Amino acid sequence: MSSKNAILWEKTKAFLLKNTMVIALVVVYLFFVIRSEGRMFLPQNINNLIMQNSYVVILAVGMLLCILTGGNIDLSVGATVCLVGAIAGVLMVNLGWNIYLVMIICLLAGVAIGVWQGFWIAYVRIPPFIVTLAGMLLFRGLAQAILGGTTISGFSDAYLSIFNNYVTIPLLDSGAVKYSSIIFGVICCAIFIVATVWTNLSKKRKGYVTEKPASLYSRIVLLCAIVMLLMYKLSLYKGVPYILLWLIGIVAIYTYITAKTTFGRHFYALGGNEKATKLSGINTNRIYFSAYVNVSFLSALAALVVSARFTSANPAAGTNYELDAIGSCFIGGASAYGGIGKVSGVVVGAVLMGVLNLGMNIIGVDSNFQKVVKGLVLLVAVIFDVVSKRRAVKSFT
Repeated sequence: MSSKNAILWEKTKAFLLKNTMVIALVVVYLFFVIRSEGRMFLPQNINNLIMQNSYVVILAVGMLLCILTGGNIDLSVGATVCLVGAIAGVLMVNLGWNIYLVMIICLLAGVAIGVWQGFWIAYVRIPPFIVTLAGMLLFRGLAQAILGGTTISGFSDAYLSIFNNYVTIPLLDSGAVKYSSIIFGVICCAIFIVATVWTNLSKKRKGYVTEKPASLYSRIVLLCAIVMLLMYKLSLYKGVPYILLWLIGIVAIYTYITAKTTFGRHFYALGGNEKATKLSGINTNRIYFSAYVNVSFLSALAALVVSARFTSANPAAGTNYELDAIGSCFIGGASAYGGIGKVSGVVVGAVLMGVLNLGMNIIGVDSNFQKVVKGLVLLVAVIFDVVSKRRAVKSFT
């Protein structure tokens, strides 16, 4: 093999390794588009993909913080969703309290759950698996006791509209095509282009290794094309759903925290080497505590989203949600050992899980076999992480 071909092969291999999950997502989506004879690409199904998997993205972002601290997880997020949803149902529907006051109370309840679990994990040093397993049983039991084994329905339209409505601008969205959706896509692309180019220039000024122009501009064009295509499809249905704005806000905030702040980098340091992190003067107990407070807070927010989507508080709500969140993190590139993972990767993992669920439902795959497929996908993702880590260690030594 010539030197030019060797260099090209190394660049191609590096590109494939860096974007494995994105490529897998595109391939899986195209597979279901073909198998469903195009139904997977209908505007309504793209909207359903966003609406049905919003809670997964929210929970997975919080779960990532726990995983970064050393491969730890929170098994209680599904039970927290159930408990907070039950509190919301009782206060809003049964007692008729103000919806905004109840939402604040629910979010504070999520923080209280995080403080409770974070204390035992961070300061008493009980293993996270044990604490959150106990929490899973405790919080679901409390939720079922509050609900009395019954479902509470009848949430007000004002509450449901906060998460379930669509952006509507009278002059732009009065026809069959919701032009506000296309304008929103253009704005998102503009912000992404400016942020990406600015980050690359900033790295160049500081003397860091930067992305090659061809790779950078190709990635920008590809992602912007995908965004505009999706926004165009949504414009043919009902436009931009409010929940998409919530997701963009959460992803943007936690991306900034983990990538741009000292506090966020401490999660990676802790997961990489706890002893060295502690010796460098970082309060590792505080980082553990913060991780579990954040994941519980986001679980409470997910509970509000779920109760609004299903218009009820159900004793079975949140069942297996923790598995979806954990799977999304590992499929999205988070390391089972901690210290590695990005919010953007978690979003890709959550979308891939959603595509699998929606695609298999559309083509009529048996529900039991769907679990088999998702289990295999998760196993392959973790195997890829472990094997690639071993190869990296061998090449280093």
